[in-house]
Amino acid sequence: MSIDFSDVHVRLGERDVLRGVTASLSESRVGVVGANGSGKSTLARLINGLAVPTSGSVTVLGLDTRRKGPRIRRDVGFVFTDPDAQIVMPTVAEDVAFSLRRSKLPRAEVEQRVTEVLGRYGLAGHADHPAHHLSGGQKQLLALCSVMVLEPRILVMDEPTTLLDLRHSRQVAALLREMTQQVLVVTHDLPLLAGFDRVLVIDDGRVVADGAPDEAIAFYRKLMA
Repeated sequence: MSIDFSDVHVRLGERDVLRGVTASLSESRVGVVGANGSGKSTLARLINGLAVPTSGSVTVLGLDTRRKGPRIRRDVGFVFTDPDAQIVMPTVAEDVAFSLRRSKLPRAEVEQRVTEVLGRYGLAGHADHPAHHLSGGQKQLLALCSVMVLEPRILVMDEPTTLLDLRHSRQVAALLREMTQQVLVVTHDLPLLAGFDRVLVIDDGRVVADGAPDEAIAFYRKLMA
């Protein structure tokens, strides 16, 4: 699997958010770090067509995101920083099932897939609970369930541990290590990237470092100092 950025520029109003980004990402675990406003979240949103380049191109699994956004979104799951932005149904099980509304699967199969994914991510005992009454960590797990029930080939997570306590942050880290999907994580949580294959450092809209986690994170720490 590959995510390819070719001379990507993104301009919003008078501001250049990304400038000349070129990278080919085929590793299983890729992290993206950078200061607030550096462009890293925009980079993540380019991967499933939530944002499109002003110039240049982004291809995912061989498809151009500008022309094939809806098709790409079937293979690329996206988990936002704030899980409340993704919770749309009253109960936990209903919220996960809502993701399958266009799948045309038999009701029994939908229920089976919902039960399986809730069990996998530790929410089996909360299926009938009000979704918005969950703890912050449980809401993040619910947002993840609602994406993973669609069985994406690529998972993009934007600051998945920002609102979490240490216990839930460690739980998310453990889940990322177990996933078979290609995973790209935008984060300020540098320990989360332990064991990743590659880390990109974004600064002022450009990729300023790209390499193994230890090397890239050391560069980032110096940059921030």
